[in-house]
Amino acid sequence: MNDERTTGAPAVPGPRVPAQEGHLAPPPPAHPELPGPSAPLAPSAPPDPTQPEPDEQPPGQKDQQERRKRRGPGPVVVLVLPGLLTLSGVAGFFALNGGFPVDSEQEAGPEQAASADVDASYVPWLRKAADGCEVVTPSLLAAQIDQLSGWSDDTGELSGQKGIAAFTDDQWKRWGKDADGNKRSSPRDPADAIMALGRQDCSVAAEVTDLRTEGLVNGDLVDLTLAAYAAGVDQVAGAGKVPDDARTYLTEIKALLPRYEALDQESSGGTPAAAGAILAAPVSGLTVTSPYGSRQHPLTGVTKLHTGIDFAAPQGAQVFAARGGQVVFAASTSAYGNRVVIDHGTIEGKRLQTTYSHLSAIDVAVGQTVETGTQIGRAGSTGLSTGPHLHFEVIYDGYYSNPQPWLAPSG
Repeated sequence: MNDERTTGAPAVPGPRVPAQEGHLAPPPPAHPELPGPSAPLAPSAPPDPTQPEPDEQPPGQKDQQERRKRRGPGPVVVLVLPGLLTLSGVAGFFALNGGFPVDSEQEAGPEQAASADVDASYVPWLRKAADGCEVVTPSLLAAQIDQLSGWSDDTGELSGQKGIAAFTDDQWKRWGKDADGNKRSSPRDPADAIMALGRQDCSVAAEVTDLRTEGLVNGDLVDLTLAAYAAGVDQVAGAGKVPDDARTYLTEIKALLPRYEALDQESSGGTPAAAGAILAAPVSGLTVTSPYGSRQHPLTGVTKLHTGIDFAAPQGAQVFAARGGQVVFAASTSAYGNRVVIDHGTIEGKRLQTTYSHLSAIDVAVGQTVETGTQIGRAGSTGLSTGPHLHFEVIYDGYYSNPQPWLAPSG
């Protein structure tokens, strides 16, 4: 199977999955500020995995348990205890009269309950931060933040750790960026903090993946990544597995993961209304080797959304523009290899873009106008890929969309 091995947003309504940048690799053109919880990602920015890998490992973080915010019970006892006495009397009354009334409209469903601890405006960023990194998932990032701060922004006056992801100033210098385009990079900005944590995790995941590939460590990649985050890559390498110092941290994160599993699920809302056979075949044959949708990655074992379709294509096969438009990105990236993104303008008032990844050669340049069928490159296996193929994506209104309904059946 031709599969890409990528190493590196609170609930968004609607059927689409937000298009998200890859990690270990900065977005193509600047990404505008993400709108509120019910709005899609900005349509003008294609997803991007171009951020370079850091050249050094973050310092060990053995004090993770101390990072999580723990609140004293004093005010609760003072304010709540008298009310409990009154409540016991009310409970006795309702017990004699058929129990407490239930408002069915207020009962949370499984997905609602699973993400109840996450501010809705955070979910697109959690998904965005995990994209392009096969080991890291939105639920994993959410569980880490829960463990680090309990989603509280008032950490760090004494420890020096700031924001929901508990970054120190030194760590922020390395990982922090202005993710939401508000002209300010701050660990107290939730979007900036979530994206920074994703970059850090994905970098660590890449390092431990290389160690396991070289046979220097053994174990589950998620476990090894969390251990390296907590104790440092050197300790993991020295132990050849998850070191004892990191086991408590792993236990705490895994206990929190079920609370956020809904963040990893693919939306089941269906196909955008504008989808139709308006795209031509990007390669000859259109033989699908890996479809769009949730899948377990064959190399990492992590289940997450495969954001496009892998089409079989021999090394050097011609790759064509699926529709006329303007090239907005054409460069080499860590995860997707040689990658081209074409902006096709708006369809029903919403922007449509297509991407072409793992190319062996790029035959177009940013700013170039192309027609349907223009050769934009040649198929290959650059980036994190197991063999020659084309990874093809459709991004509609800023969200990944299943490419299949958009493609003409005849190819």
